[in-house]
Amino acid sequence: MTERAQARPGRRTVMGVGAAVLGTAALGVTGTAQAAGRSGGRGGHRLDLPVPTVIGHRGTSGYRPEHTLGSYQLALDMGAHIIEQDVVPTRDGHLVCRHENDITATTDVAAHPEFASRRTTKKVDGVSLTGWFTEDFTLAELKTLRAKERIPGNRQKNTLYDGRWEVPTFEEVLRWADREGRRRGKPVWLYVETKHPTYFRGLGLGLEEPLAKLLHRYGRHRAQSPLILQSFEPGSIQRLSKLVATPRVVLLSGAGSKPWDFVASGDPRTTDDLVKPAGLKWMASFAQGIGPTLDLIIPKDGSGRLTTPTTLVRDAHAQGLILHPYTMRNENTFLPADFRRGTDPNAYGDAFGAFAAYFATGIDGIFSDNPDTALLAAADFAGE
Repeated sequence: MTERAQARPGRRTVMGVGAAVLGTAALGVTGTAQAAGRSGGRGGHRLDLPVPTVIGHRGTSGYRPEHTLGSYQLALDMGAHIIEQDVVPTRDGHLVCRHENDITATTDVAAHPEFASRRTTKKVDGVSLTGWFTEDFTLAELKTLRAKERIPGNRQKNTLYDGRWEVPTFEEVLRWADREGRRRGKPVWLYVETKHPTYFRGLGLGLEEPLAKLLHRYGRHRAQSPLILQSFEPGSIQRLSKLVATPRVVLLSGAGSKPWDFVASGDPRTTDDLVKPAGLKWMASFAQGIGPTLDLIIPKDGSGRLTTPTTLVRDAHAQGLILHPYTMRNENTFLPADFRRGTDPNAYGDAFGAFAAYFATGIDGIFSDNPDTALLAAADFAGE
């Protein structure tokens, strides 16, 4: 890695940006310089993180099969400020790191004849899926599988690592983070998502209680702990807020969508309601931030090009909420049309241009499959 790649944006507390950022956003000024040095935060939370914060999405899923220790280690070695884990349960109640409970695309389960009869069709959050699911396997059985690249059509080079790593438990990740933290002399930050919590609670495999138990066991249950909790279901974050003091973020899907716990409970609100000032104020009563899709920050037109930014950054900051939108990827097929280069959908486009456009809105961080690119873009934005 070059010296430039090792540069870091200036450090400041990411909570409590509030009215000062609101003022700069209203003037169309990027908030980094004006916000530098401010501290404070909602509910006493203070996160010692650079801004913009670079979040290694599922580790380094642009370079290694996602949610493996190899993917997490590379993210850490690249310098990602936080590394993400998604947690789902096994049949015997262990939490493992997978983006989905459907492991058909991310493991070699289909090549195991002993598990052929486990293939089934389920409805998860209203979507019918056919495959193999973590809740139908014990941990010991899952440990006989090996991880593989989820989107080999886009990331053929990642298939080199198919079969190299097993499915990690979240407790194994906590132990890894503690070891690496001791070795490096500073904590390793984790960003942990509860996946389909209402669905799993209905199966008697609730996520929040075993997750909180592990956070207490490993000392990551405090307001100052180097860990952020996240979920697409506000109810899961509310439940976690009663179990741990760890900072919490509500994830938000696209416009018009509805959190599944709202669907299950009959709550009429949608994402459109949650991104309004009243919805943001409500989330600020139990969370310290939001994780919106990037399209909620800057919508795209019919051709996939970026349009005018919304007021979400300003409005969320006015409620003291941080914003960590998702997800930036380097390949043309995932970039806004403005930043695609050439005709190969899997070739890299102008990711730096896209990062600059999003950072200019005043967001506090971003999820990226390519933390090294994101770190360079963040350093450029901070003027280092």
